[in-house]
Amino acid sequence: MKYILIVFISLGLSFSQEKKKDSQPNAIAVYWKTLDSNSKEIFLFSYLTQVYDTHQKMIKDMGYGEVTTWYYDNKAEMVYGIFDQVNQSGMKEFIGWIDEYYSHDEFTGNSFDDALSFAFRFQQAAGETMWEKYENLKFGRIKPKN
Repeated sequence: MKYILIVFISLGLSFSQEKKKDSQPNAIAVYWKTLDSNSKEIFLFSYLTQVYDTHQKMIKDMGYGEVTTWYYDNKAEMVYGIFDQVNQSGMKEFIGWIDEYYSHDEFTGNSFDDALSFAFRFQQAAGETMWEKYENLKFGRIKPKN
């Protein structure tokens, strides 16, 4: 009886386990991986500039209403932060963090904004290695490098 019970429990557990969901890469992740270093820099600068210009146009055309505030809170604020913090020499490091993000298959279906957020947080985190930066972010000790 114990043997039959163990078999039924084992079968029940094996059928109840969730199958790992394969993430489908989005178009930007696929495109990003095909670019060389210089093209990635151009793409990134163009993307950031487009978000900045869109926000400035929204302010000019619509003022500081709900839509403009939402766009700032959900898109432009991070871009302004990136422009403030990333100089030309830091752009290569920033691109490296985006490459790191998209090198993990589970992230290839995420938006480019998610990759930018990841890169921005890790670039600003204290620490020399990926592990040190992860530990500092994990415990909320984000300190500027300076």
